[in-house]
Amino acid sequence: MVTTRTVEGIESLLSTLDEYKSSQDVYVLFCGGIDPATGKSWCPDCVTAEPIVEEGLKKAAECSIFIHCNVGDRSYWKDPNNEFRKHPEFKLTAVPTLLKHGTPNRLVEDECAKKELVEMLFEED
Repeated sequence: MVTTRTVEGIESLLSTLDEYKSSQDVYVLFCGGIDPATGKSWCPDCVTAEPIVEEGLKKAAECSIFIHCNVGDRSYWKDPNNEFRKHPEFKLTAVPTLLKHGTPNRLVEDECAKKELVEMLFEED
């Protein structure tokens, strides 16, 4: 069974990645934070992609780790100096972004809403 974790912010993400550093397949989905008024992400592309990514996760190996990372509120994300954009390991340009940690494999924005691409990312060896 895939282990799933939800984190918020870069420090929590880095700590969680460190916890699972010996795991073979670690996937991270970066999404906009939750808007308290709606209970959904402020990012409409993230709202569209999340159920497709969750369904695609069924294709991942059973020992995989899946981390859902909230990048914060809209104003924080839009800051060109935010930590997710600047961190040398992530260098995010958009949300949603789905990546296989430790590899160059990633899907960005509308790619995360394409079932075939998401399943391919989870099925890769």
